[in-house]
Amino acid sequence: MIVRISIPRQELTLTDDTGAPLRRWPVSTATNGAGEVSGSYCTPRGRHVIRAKIGGGQPTNTVFVRRRPTGEVHSPELAAAHPGRDWILTRILWLSGCEPGVNRLGEVDTMRRYIYIHGCPDGTPMGTPGSHGCIRMRNADIVELFALVPAGTPVRIDADEPPDPKEKQTDGT
Repeated sequence: MIVRISIPRQELTLTDDTGAPLRRWPVSTATNGAGEVSGSYCTPRGRHVIRAKIGGGQPTNTVFVRRRPTGEVHSPELAAAHPGRDWILTRILWLSGCEPGVNRLGEVDTMRRYIYIHGCPDGTPMGTPGSHGCIRMRNADIVELFALVPAGTPVRIDADEPPDPKEKQTDGT
């Protein structure tokens, strides 16, 4: 399996090894767009791998800080008490870049930037950029994805739309 994230479409697609889609979900990537530099609050592009799966067995809406459950469960009351907090909920798939100098090592290291695929509050809009660099999913969707992918699963994050293989080429090929 391969996880493919399209920044332009704000969509995560789980494919089999041939590229055939198995499932699709809306996501929310970075408000600041695509980019790899630490501190940019951008979603990193390129080839990644799921380094770790965190939160298996935790209740939906479990709040995580530094990849650890806090004992809190997200609710409207908790959200009101902490306005502006960037909520990481339910499950975490921690990404690690695979391309030295692009998304691995130095100032472009996805893992050291703590880039995750994670759950977020139910009212968070999907299909539009809004994160601080991570890939946000609805809680039910991250639970489903979490159950389907093992650690080590390849992840591809694209900022450009790949050509549709079904479209006719206009250059005579």
